[in-house]
Amino acid sequence: MAQEVAGGGLSTIEQPTDPLNVSQRLSPRLRSLLVLMLDAGLTAGALFCAVMLRFDGVVPTQWQAALDFRLPLLVAVRLASLVWFGLHRWSFHSSGLSEAGRLVLANVVATIAFEAGRSFFLFEPWSRSVVALEFFLTTALMGVYRFAPRMARLWYLDRQRSRARDTQRTLIVGAGSAGNLLLRDLLHTPTGPWHVIGLVDDDPGKHGTFFNGKPVLGSIDALPGLVTKHRISQVLIAIPRLSPERIRHILGLCRQQSVSFKIIPASFAYLDQKITAAMLHELSPEDLLPRDAISFDREEVHRLVTGRRILVTGAAGSIGSEIARQVAGHAPASLVLLDINENELYFLVRQLQELYPQLPLSSIVADIRDQDRLMRVGKEHKPQYVFHAAAHKHVPLMEDSPEEAIKNNVFGTQNVARMADTCGAERFVLISTDKAVHPSSVMGASKRLAEMVIRDIAAHSRTAFTAVRFGNVLGSAGSVVPLFKQQIQRGGPVTVTHPDCTRYFMTIPEAVGLVVLAGLGGYGELCILDMGAPVRIAELAANMITMAGLVPGKDIPIVYTGLRPGEKIEETLLSEEEERTQQVRNRIKVAQSSAPPSDFHACLEQLGRAAQAGDEANLMGTLRALIPTYTPARAPGRQAAASA
Repeated sequence: MAQEVAGGGLSTIEQPTDPLNVSQRLSPRLRSLLVLMLDAGLTAGALFCAVMLRFDGVVPTQWQAALDFRLPLLVAVRLASLVWFGLHRWSFHSSGLSEAGRLVLANVVATIAFEAGRSFFLFEPWSRSVVALEFFLTTALMGVYRFAPRMARLWYLDRQRSRARDTQRTLIVGAGSAGNLLLRDLLHTPTGPWHVIGLVDDDPGKHGTFFNGKPVLGSIDALPGLVTKHRISQVLIAIPRLSPERIRHILGLCRQQSVSFKIIPASFAYLDQKITAAMLHELSPEDLLPRDAISFDREEVHRLVTGRRILVTGAAGSIGSEIARQVAGHAPASLVLLDINENELYFLVRQLQELYPQLPLSSIVADIRDQDRLMRVGKEHKPQYVFHAAAHKHVPLMEDSPEEAIKNNVFGTQNVARMADTCGAERFVLISTDKAVHPSSVMGASKRLAEMVIRDIAAHSRTAFTAVRFGNVLGSAGSVVPLFKQQIQRGGPVTVTHPDCTRYFMTIPEAVGLVVLAGLGGYGELCILDMGAPVRIAELAANMITMAGLVPGKDIPIVYTGLRPGEKIEETLLSEEEERTQQVRNRIKVAQSSAPPSDFHACLEQLGRAAQAGDEANLMGTLRALIPTYTPARAPGRQAAASA
């Protein structure tokens, strides 16, 4: 028995017996000797058959005598040619088209050599039909016994795999070179959990053809019927650089069937490599984004980071920790990680110390609301770049505790920005959110105020301040994707706030690439990644259920819970005023944010007093005065929930 990973978990797969194990246990020298002996016998048999066919079974006496002299010469040159071409060392497991070609060439050379030897020894010429018949018979017989065991082995393994316990009946999407290579690997893997039934492809010219003995059953649009007809449980997508739109289309086709999915890595499209089953990975929400993945110039990032002193606040969070990991790989002069969460900070520091033992690394447990503590940190470490990722970000929770959102997101940001200004930092990068545009939540309003705070400080500072706005970050702590995964694993239901709710999404590497490149590259005071079209949350939930091999609404129900306090049906990335100033550079939108109001400092002081006193009415009134586009959407009662 062998343990194989199948569909994300361990599955016990019976290992089929290999019918060629006996030949593989022989020593190489003995195996080569047996191969040559069989080749000699086949050559002799082919010659006799050729002569019998030429003379209709009645061989003239002079031909019988001639065979006694010519047969040894023919066998000798054939064996010599086979040895010269290395065909006595034959792999019954991995021989393919190139080996077949060498076999034909070796026999062509042997036939020419035999005719030359016959002339040299003054033997009378044979009938050309005998020469031709012997060549074709010898080549065919040698090919059959060399390739038949491999074909028998593949047939036997496929039959055993089809009967094995826990095997998965599989279709491959894509009958191109990638699909063919994947199919070959699956057929040659005795312990694999996949029993391939066939392939599908949108090229009509391939329909009805066979690849390694497996038929191309139809187009991709025929998937639903084929899945039902052949009881398919696994679909393997083997089309390099398949667009997210096509992936979503495939998921939509199979939405009513319990079938799981795997896909080959996109890197296969760029690398000249053999594709194997081990390279397959589960479909992920990142594969569904309505745009191509965005990568940033690693050399440019390296040029910006190497040799610089860097501080990251909120370093234990999803974004902060990824910033720390990526920055650490570009050889900064020093890296300071600051967070109030000492447990996650401890694990991050250990990880970075193992990966980069030579990196000067400091970990600091501190609260960004403690201005004196931050000033001491800045004076001691003198950071040149400050990445400010510390924030309260959960929308419903901040609706219940608005004073905490203000103290942390607004005045905590002010403290970190003042520290950067005081210690002479070159650049300060604020992690903001699309919820800061026309905010309807306290969290969004607090992040909009944080943007205004750093612009106010930037007006009289030598430090360059940049705010970077994110959409939703796939896979970050508290985001909708991990929540949906947990709900699916528990058997549902999957909860969605509203059927028409949409969000912009980006991956963590995209988010961090944007932070580093836009923040340090001098792009401007406000940067937003071009994130393509927004994604419907209900569609994302249905696709994630389908990717798990389940049927939305049947195996896992989707329940609409209604918008929570502070949430909007859709988000925008830029305000109308910011839209008028935007430019796009390297898929990064750069805009000028609106200036703070003239009474900004007085209102900010009033807001701080209200937050410290827990005076919610005064706090909300001051927020509306500072941000005229803020439209609170408070619902009766306070109920904490995870943010989507």
